[in-house]
Amino acid sequence: MPVAYLKETPSQTGGPYVHIGTVPAVAGLPVRTQEDLSVIAPGGVPGERIRIEGMVWDGSGQPVKDALIELWQADAEGRHDNPGFLGFGRAAADFATGLWSFETIRPGVLPWRDGRPQAPHVSLLIFARGINIHLHTRMYFSDEAEANAADPVLKAIEQAGRRETLVARRSEAEGAVIYRHDIRLQGENETVFFDM
Repeated sequence: MPVAYLKETPSQTGGPYVHIGTVPAVAGLPVRTQEDLSVIAPGGVPGERIRIEGMVWDGSGQPVKDALIELWQADAEGRHDNPGFLGFGRAAADFATGLWSFETIRPGVLPWRDGRPQAPHVSLLIFARGINIHLHTRMYFSDEAEANAADPVLKAIEQAGRRETLVARRSEAEGAVIYRHDIRLQGENETVFFDM
């Protein structure tokens, strides 16, 4: 006997109005502050300046153009308790291209619960229409191979090949250091997400 499922209500999904509540300027609404939440490290914050960018892809290989990415990170010394560095930001995917980006600094090494060092990384949360509960993931740096190999979170991923879905590739353009990190929600090379 088939089971009759009820349809989801708007309060059970992350959209279609995610941008209006979280980054209203992207939705074209006037805001009281012009602060850009995708600029995490304004001038004066010590550390190597980097740009993190990417796209969110759905299971059919199409860009999720209404995705919102939230980023949390430590400062260049590996601290979250630095009053001069917020370590938090939000970036909306561009409606035309699906590209999102952050201007920040490269995070430092910070300790895991048991004191072991974690490789430099940022934590990412993904919100989008059709995602009932935001998704948690991380992004590591391709030029930190030795630290990545020892990282307790990466080592906990049983399928070694899937660890690469969390590693951003470094490039340089016009003097800027860029780390590209695409997030795949389903399908081939699906990003590793954490149950938190």
